[in-house]
Amino acid sequence: MTDDLHLSPAEREVIRREFMSRFGEAASITEGFLVKRWVTGPNKGRPKLTAAVQGMLDRGLITITDEGYWPRAHFTARGLQALKRLTADRRALDPDRHRFLIDELAGIPATEPAD
Repeated sequence: MTDDLHLSPAEREVIRREFMSRFGEAASITEGFLVKRWVTGPNKGRPKLTAAVQGMLDRGLITITDEGYWPRAHFTARGLQALKRLTADRRALDPDRHRFLIDELAGIPATEPAD
């Protein structure tokens, strides 16, 4: 069995991109990140999930909420554990560029995922 808390290179890239500082302001983990929406075709109006986001969803690392204009991906307890593992690897998540993310994760209490 593979380690479900391991993030693939594509998933790590999504996290780095979505939680990087933009215009001097960093995104919060608790707010999640935006997911695009299908504009045309049979899936019109549904969340448009990339393979990396779909993989995290399938493994229970994130949930998708579709309550506003844009759907959002939010990390579950398992997803937060995976993020905490990611912050331990300086090569995977540069502490200088993602300090706010590392600090925010440090303030979130550790929880055991429900199996």
